[in-house]
Amino acid sequence: QSQFVESGGGLVQPGGSLRLSCVASTVTLEYVSVGWFRQAPGKEREGVSCISALSGRAEYVDSVKGRFTISRDNAENTVYLQMNGLKPEDTAIYYCAITSTDFTSTCIMTPAQTDSWGQGTQVTVSS
Repeated sequence: QSQFVESGGGLVQPGGSLRLSCVASTVTLEYVSVGWFRQAPGKEREGVSCISALSGRAEYVDSVKGRFTISRDNAENTVYLQMNGLKPEDTAIYYCAITSTDFTSTCIMTPAQTDSWGQGTQVTVSS
């Protein structure tokens, strides 16, 4: 059972946009680093983006940089992933999770907990 509920996925054409939401329970997202991960058929789960606790510093993998934007709404206790310019290779199930941090408290795209994955939300990019 996960602390997070992902939503916002769907079927879009290449070049389209989606906004994913990660809503937390039992944890205040302002005080933890949160990352988005995805898993496509036949591939391992990979980190996509993360946002650091308090500072809100964002990190992205090169494949999504310039297209995706991670953000946090403290009032709604929600982390978002705005996905623009979607490509077929973005097709995957997307998950959110608490991430590890480096010595400066900057998020690292490695899940801090590996036993609490949610159901994720499916993103399909197809023409």
